[in-house]
Amino acid sequence: MRKVNTDRFGEIEVDENRIIHFKNGIPAFEEEHEFIILPYDEESPYYFMQSLNKPSLAFLLTIPEIFFPDYSAEIDDDTVAELEIKNVEKILVYAMITIPNGSVRYMTANLLAPLVINIENMQAKQIVMDKSNYTTKHRLFPDK
Repeated sequence: MRKVNTDRFGEIEVDENRIIHFKNGIPAFEEEHEFIILPYDEESPYYFMQSLNKPSLAFLLTIPEIFFPDYSAEIDDDTVAELEIKNVEKILVYAMITIPNGSVRYMTANLLAPLVINIENMQAKQIVMDKSNYTTKHRLFPDK
């Protein structure tokens, strides 16, 4: 187990086998390579992706299909090779969430650039789907 200090969760113990590795970091956070995903709570559709090196850095995530049942991430061959994906059933896909001005009502998910994690080797990458109708700001709770 590895002890990690975080601003949001205090000191946590992290199982080395659960550490997610981003070889090239995440766009705008290229220096951050190690993260852990923590559930918001047991019943919640939200997760935090906490940096193991920068205590203040944690991203809010969700599984896109929870809010967008028809969502499909198109993973290109280069990403499959880079992450050494051998079985598509062994990947997790998350979308980063933005909360504009702190208003939960207007939360958006970035469906254009999902996080793809190969759970067999814990290698991950944020991909950008070039030929897609998705955007970086899909409302989770559209007005009815």
